[in-house]
Amino acid sequence: MKPTKNSTLEVISPKVQVDDEFITSDYDYQTSHVKRTADGQLQVHPQTTALKIRTGRHVPKLGVMLVGWGGNNGSTLTAALEANRRQLKWRKRTGVQEANWYGSITQASTVFIGSDEAGGDVYVPMKELLPMVEPDNIVVDGWDISGLHLGDAMRRAKVLDVALQDQIYDQLAQLRPRPSIYDPDFIAANQSDRADNVIRGTRLEQYEQIRRDIRDFRERSGVDSVIVLWTANTERFADVQPGLNNTSQELIASLKANHAEVSPSTIFAMASIAEGCTYINGSPQNTFVPGLIQLAEEKNVFIAGDDFKSGQTKIKSVLVDFLVGAGIKPVSIASYNHLGNNDGKNLSAPQQFRSKEISKSNVVDDMVASNKLLYGPDEHPDHVVVIKYVPYVGDSKRAMDEYTSEIMMGGHNTLVIHNTCEDSLLATPLILDLVILGELSSRIQLSSAERESAPWVPFKPVLSLLSYLCKAPLVPQGSQVVNSLFRQRAAIENILRGCIGLPPISHLTLEQRFDFSTITNEPPLKRTKILGQPCSVESAPNGKKVHANGNTNGSAKLATNGNGH
Repeated sequence: MKPTKNSTLEVISPKVQVDDEFITSDYDYQTSHVKRTADGQLQVHPQTTALKIRTGRHVPKLGVMLVGWGGNNGSTLTAALEANRRQLKWRKRTGVQEANWYGSITQASTVFIGSDEAGGDVYVPMKELLPMVEPDNIVVDGWDISGLHLGDAMRRAKVLDVALQDQIYDQLAQLRPRPSIYDPDFIAANQSDRADNVIRGTRLEQYEQIRRDIRDFRERSGVDSVIVLWTANTERFADVQPGLNNTSQELIASLKANHAEVSPSTIFAMASIAEGCTYINGSPQNTFVPGLIQLAEEKNVFIAGDDFKSGQTKIKSVLVDFLVGAGIKPVSIASYNHLGNNDGKNLSAPQQFRSKEISKSNVVDDMVASNKLLYGPDEHPDHVVVIKYVPYVGDSKRAMDEYTSEIMMGGHNTLVIHNTCEDSLLATPLILDLVILGELSSRIQLSSAERESAPWVPFKPVLSLLSYLCKAPLVPQGSQVVNSLFRQRAAIENILRGCIGLPPISHLTLEQRFDFSTITNEPPLKRTKILGQPCSVESAPNGKKVHANGNTNGSAKLATNGNGH
């Protein structure tokens, strides 16, 4: 079975069936259920559930509508799609640069699929595991409070090299954002000079216009599916109150009553859900008030967020996971940022900064809670986040972090990291991944392998699979928030593997740690190390033939026993 037309991967397994519509796999889902006894003991019950997973093979023509299309991220994504579609090249001081999708896990990362005959790890591009949307086929549209066409918006952003801008300016100049919702109560006052392209009227009238825009885009472009993604300014947090937005009916009533606490991002999300379009929130505000989540669940439409995880927070979710997992106790985390793009300008206002501060601060919570040997019930590292607006640095954000940890016997360890992030060039690939994986998720369903009458069940409307790409992951009610980058990535990889009948990655590599040749029919091929360098060792049954494959410094000595390893 070849998962995709151009894949180099072919899965040979009776557990996978392919027809014109679906890839269907038999999958044993293994989990462990833990019970706490009255005397404080933990009883672990391993469980196996026999499932079927099916993935639709037809990849729709995808349309993406960006809220904030004329901003740094929106204009950069549109330019990158055009540059990659045309495989453009341009000169820089360091040589010739080719368009690429570095930073995208779907386009530029690989997934481990197994070991070859020599015991070596084998990887394939993630995009070859299942049929996915090709970036070249994505159609983009959207809204912005600024009426600049995309060519001038790209120049205003100052993200891409001028030599590239000049090659795509004429094409982008033909694209102009639709009017958007401007509410100065939700974004910083310093954005008012941009607001020359706005939807007038009440909140209900704005909602209805957004719905018309989505339908118009679908009809004019001929796309099969539309995803709406917010990449506009960070809003302040909206109030969450009984009678206002705690239920879907309250939220709809508040919209009709033109209530001031119904934010623009929530209006966009409501309109997207009404049109059956996945909605992704790329900013930190609380767009997904309880009533909106309930509305998505009632309509069975995907929502995902919050806030792109591109630079400092991504590193934090790796580093704290490493420290706590190593038994080292982070006690203080101080994070400082300064940037000069329009995002930084908007975040210079206190209420908008508070939204960002919340999303950046919660990233360590689950990792701290995982180790009760280090932290007491209410103990948490001191964690401070600072963001400053410095216009001169533009899109080249500076992030400086200091991690202070307790080590054994009262000692301390301090790590200081300086990270220069080209903000939009890190965020733009995440947008691509969010829409590609969001669309793919709509084609994956589960069923019971033991009951023929069992229905096929899609992902829950709150699409937590996209957590890897978000600072403050939105998860279904009652689910645990996972911020560990390793666990988030593993979830994506293992679900994709499960769809084609491959087991989850366990990293056990038992065949490399035990002598499998004595208990299986596997060839006696081993892996060992010579003077600290990895190599392969092939042994004949009599132990006389030893072949080392690797590099060493000076003379290498290989100690063998009777089995040649």
